[in-house]
Amino acid sequence: MSEKEKMLAGELYDPSDEELSALRTKTHRLCLEYNGLPETDKRRTEILHELGISGGSFFLQGPVQFDYGCFTSVGKNFYANFNFTCLDCCPVTIGDNVFFGPGVSLLTPVHPFRWQERNPYVKQDGTVTDSEYAKPINIGSNCWLAGNVTVCGGVAIGEGCVIGAGSVVTRDIPPDSLAAGVPCRVIRKITDADRMKARPEF
Repeated sequence: MSEKEKMLAGELYDPSDEELSALRTKTHRLCLEYNGLPETDKRRTEILHELGISGGSFFLQGPVQFDYGCFTSVGKNFYANFNFTCLDCCPVTIGDNVFFGPGVSLLTPVHPFRWQERNPYVKQDGTVTDSEYAKPINIGSNCWLAGNVTVCGGVAIGEGCVIGAGSVVTRDIPPDSLAAGVPCRVIRKITDADRMKARPEF
């Protein structure tokens, strides 16, 4: 089993692996280029394709930062405001019509709790590395994550949720929930009583 396969399977892996290092280097270079371009530049679309982000239509305001990009899939009409960070060491799946406020972070990596297993070490070839693993993130369709929300690895956010600004989501959130806080907790269900004005349903 390769280190990449271990990583995507949620097992302990070596991030200094040559294949993973090359992928991250390419991705970080492309993110740097993307972030230096005006939002109307067509090269931005090419870069997103080169990153390997798969799925529907999306607009990333920038700046953005991915670890790999190719392990992230998005649905139709995905929008991320300024300073979107996605550490996709495990698959990140984002549904249709999802909006992110500025400063949203999706963080799949996890490190061992015991420092004896977490701290860097030197391999036989002299390379310094550490042990880590990752857990997937799944965000359902029709969600809005407000500014500076952090979603931790292993979390699923159900369809139709609103996550309040500054929240740290450490556990699953059921569909159609208004949730907020550190750690993020469900405040209440979102219902028809929240309707603000007449608008055709679709």
